[in-house]
Amino acid sequence: MALFKINGHIVKKITAKDLDLEKNLQSLFEQNLNELLNIDFLAHEYSTSGGRIDTLGIDKNGSPCIIEYKKNQNDNVINQGLSYLRWLLDHRADFEKLVEQQFANIYDSPTVTYDGKIVNKIKIDWDSPRVICIAESYSRFDLDTADLLPINIELLRYRIYDEDILYLEAENYQKIKISTSGIIKKGKTQKTKDTQLQKIYSIDDHLTGINKETLELFQDLRERILLLDQNIIEEAKAKYIAYKTSTNFVDIVVMRSGLKIFLNVRSGQLNDPQKLARDLTKPKVVGHWGNGDYEVKIESTNEADAIFALIKQSYDLNK
Repeated sequence: MALFKINGHIVKKITAKDLDLEKNLQSLFEQNLNELLNIDFLAHEYSTSGGRIDTLGIDKNGSPCIIEYKKNQNDNVINQGLSYLRWLLDHRADFEKLVEQQFANIYDSPTVTYDGKIVNKIKIDWDSPRVICIAESYSRFDLDTADLLPINIELLRYRIYDEDILYLEAENYQKIKISTSGIIKKGKTQKTKDTQLQKIYSIDDHLTGINKETLELFQDLRERILLLDQNIIEEAKAKYIAYKTSTNFVDIVVMRSGLKIFLNVRSGQLNDPQKLARDLTKPKVVGHWGNGDYEVKIESTNEADAIFALIKQSYDLNK
């Protein structure tokens, strides 16, 4: 993408430049992982029996995150990521111990309540592990591989420009839906029960059993969100439906009556003149679903315009 700097009535093209990628790219992401991908950093070059995971993290929903960087054209980061994912699923206790050590302050903190429930530990979502690949570009082979894989691999493209500008976006490709059933089978001497790398959720899973008003409300907001940008990715998770570009900008929890919306905006940055949103940092809420510091509840289409304006703010901040 061409970027331009506006100075009064003068427009100047910002030139792309190379970065010393061998270490600088990984270091740049690891030191800013929360800002860039909304992921908490856990480990650098984490050792496994099959090699070293470039970056290991955990997202706000407790999903383990394996991040691999394509530093040169021949790196096969997709296959590497899958291999590490398989290893991680076979060594869950090691990951859980790492999380406990990293977030000891949460585990040892006084009990926190959220929506009437006691929350004092991070719950790891082993149904939704993530493999994230970061590269300046992807070959046709990379995209075809990602298309045909039975699980979701997140491909992110970056570009460094003069003026110290980093551009980051999701690589779009047409995902072919293939059932994950049987992707990994136990040995012949074991039971025939299959193990999945990822559990697949659908939008319909979230819409089952809700009332007509909530369905109409969701469909209205969904249409408005997807019309913002053709590159927006809609992804059904276990507890919510995510909408993202390079990172989530809004997550929607569908309830039997109404919607709960999480905005990926930092505390103090949301322009909310009608005071519709709840700041989850005041007091601090630990273990809530969704990304960001703000939660909005909506039960009527009368509120849709005002709440969509808040969603649009989050999109503008995260695109």
